[in-house]
Amino acid sequence: MDSTAQRAPRPTGRTVAYDPSSDASPLHVRAAAVLEAGWTGTSTVPSRGLYPHQWSWDSAFIAIGLRHLSPLRAQTELETLLAAQWADGRIPHIVFNPSVPLDAYFPSPDFWRSSTAGRAAGAPRTVQTSGIVQPPVHALAAWLVHLADPGLSRARGFLTRAYPRLAAWHRYLLHRRDLGGGGLVSVVHPWEQGMDNSPCWDRPLSRVTPAPARSFRRADLDHGSPEDRPTDLDYGRYVRLAGDYRDRGYADGPGDFAVEDPAFNALLIASEYALARIAHELGAAGSARQERAERLTAALVERLWEPSAGMFLCRDVRAGELIPERGVSGLVPLLLPTLPRDLTATLVRTVCGPHFGLGGTTRLAPSYDLLGDAFDPHRYWRGPAWFNTNWLLERGLRLHGERGRADALRKGILHTAGASDFAEYVDPYTGQACGATGFGWTAALTLDLLHDRPAGDRNRVTAIDQGRGPGLTSSLA
Repeated sequence: MDSTAQRAPRPTGRTVAYDPSSDASPLHVRAAAVLEAGWTGTSTVPSRGLYPHQWSWDSAFIAIGLRHLSPLRAQTELETLLAAQWADGRIPHIVFNPSVPLDAYFPSPDFWRSSTAGRAAGAPRTVQTSGIVQPPVHALAAWLVHLADPGLSRARGFLTRAYPRLAAWHRYLLHRRDLGGGGLVSVVHPWEQGMDNSPCWDRPLSRVTPAPARSFRRADLDHGSPEDRPTDLDYGRYVRLAGDYRDRGYADGPGDFAVEDPAFNALLIASEYALARIAHELGAAGSARQERAERLTAALVERLWEPSAGMFLCRDVRAGELIPERGVSGLVPLLLPTLPRDLTATLVRTVCGPHFGLGGTTRLAPSYDLLGDAFDPHRYWRGPAWFNTNWLLERGLRLHGERGRADALRKGILHTAGASDFAEYVDPYTGQACGATGFGWTAALTLDLLHDRPAGDRNRVTAIDQGRGPGLTSSLA
């Protein structure tokens, strides 16, 4: 911890991270215990067994929940991740803990070789990372963490130090990753989008020759059922893509896989709104960022909206066409405040309709079309429900005035999180736990919803954001 942090006054209210008050609910206590168990001293692992390092978008979601327990730890979570940023602006999707054995996770640091293969792109020399990225939730997380204790944040210079790094991250995405030329960001690997084996990737992945199965060992199968995980064929393609990207020195450009994804771009837009808030807090004008967020929203609608599907679809940049698969990614733009009203209404109908069944056949929205040929209720992102995507949908429904549906989804998330022992993901029909239990972002977002006060949101939001103009973060504060 730096000297500024050591001199900073302690946050007001409860100052011990995991010492819940006497009236805390059992679910709160259990969720807090999950985050305590995953805390390394500088960050939180998603899962001690399955994911023993720091993951990029996991840490952003974890910080959003951790802020309710310890704003200082939430700030430290994000600062640790940002300290591993590359000189070109990218925030790597994994920051490796050198004390963890190499065989505990694959691909391990010796596969990515970031400090050598990534030298031209400015990879840090003092820490080993992966070379790909994950969805840009970080500015949104930083703003929400600041709001949890503005006094502590200002005393530590949290936003002052984070803002230039977050701005560089967005510049990297907007300038280096517009591979389709239409203003949207492309992902160059399924792991970057975060929904690793979604059927939305099957078509572009079919062009990739898989790495031989004997060339790698999957550590994930030591901690989860093979029926819940990606297939060996998919994994071989992931390894091939990552290895080719590494061998190009992590230089960005058209390759075998380049996809414009709705959720990735929607989260970038949400974080642009958050950067506008942060700029205002630091005494600068945020209007340019807000205008950029609105332009990106227009580009998202122009390039990825498909009226016949009633939702956004992924675009295969190399093939120059939309991918005709309905994934939960295409519902995440519900988060955006300037989305046209007719599109918002259509998205609500789609998420509650037969393809996703929310509020009807499913308690939580599945990760993939219930009616799709590739639907599997247990296999990773090919059907199970995930808590982070449902948290995003709950926020989007609430933002657009769908309070009843948002309240029902909130209740479903909290019940299922507790009943599944904070599972990584669950069967969307039964709530049966899949993957790891005691999962970091499941516990963190449970805490965030427990601290939410839906009936008082309007007054609380107005008090925080009065005079700041429209923006997504007003609905999440």
